[in-house]
Amino acid sequence: MEELLGQVALRFSRLPMFPFFDLAHYAASVLSLKEQPGAVDVSYRSPIACWFSAMLYCFGGSILSSLMLAEPPVGFLANTTNVLLASSVWYLVFYCPRDLAYRCFCFLPIRLLLAGMKEVTRTWKITGGIAHAHQHYKNVWLIMIVVGWARGAGGGLISNFEQLVRGVWKPETNELLKMSYPVKISLIGAVLFTMQHISFLPVAKPNLMLYYTSFLVITKVIMMLTDNAFTPLAPFEKVLVGLLFGLHPPCPEACNSEAKVPYNGTSSDYDRTTAGETSDSVKRRHAKKTE
Repeated sequence: MEELLGQVALRFSRLPMFPFFDLAHYAASVLSLKEQPGAVDVSYRSPIACWFSAMLYCFGGSILSSLMLAEPPVGFLANTTNVLLASSVWYLVFYCPRDLAYRCFCFLPIRLLLAGMKEVTRTWKITGGIAHAHQHYKNVWLIMIVVGWARGAGGGLISNFEQLVRGVWKPETNELLKMSYPVKISLIGAVLFTMQHISFLPVAKPNLMLYYTSFLVITKVIMMLTDNAFTPLAPFEKVLVGLLFGLHPPCPEACNSEAKVPYNGTSSDYDRTTAGETSDSVKRRHAKKTE
């Protein structure tokens, strides 16, 4: 049984991403772009801005990881075939008559298939980013984690810059302030594959790729079918946050009340000055009444 599982994992790890999985990744990314508020309006007002946003969605991981390693961020344009494929998907989704392409992609079985195949490419992007970082920094595990994370979730991490291209500025949507599920799971994957790469995790790489990708695909499909924002990471997050950073945030009312109470039970100079001025004014008024 273990031998059969190893063979399946090995064949799975050798799957080529081009063209079918890359096509699914581009389609799912452009669909996500079109469903952003105001994206359709931008596509008619400025097709170039819309196309650039689509390329950021499709190749955001490659752009961000290149910036981290001091490489040209436009390096993805050298792969002309993939750029043309992504551009073709963008054109069909946004400008196909009667939105036929968009409606076809939104058909639930096709949408689930695209989402599952996109998660497969996430695993390949993470492992590719880790291997690329290892070429520049041998066994520097922190850099490998960061670059692998950027390659796997770059589209989400640069979402604020992508929004600026469409004329939208929402700093509160920064992924570092409130991480989405793809960004979180990509970070976990980057940690796992980095540990495996430096031989700290005693698991064969093909097996880990199979386990991790299966988890990604199953959870993604379940979340889409149930239309539930709850993620399998939520219970673990609550426990870790409670243990490491406290169970509850400080109450603002308590902070305000503490700010009003003087330290060591003594009044401040301002309070003493105010009290003195008040007593002097009372004495003057009393003296005038006596006169």
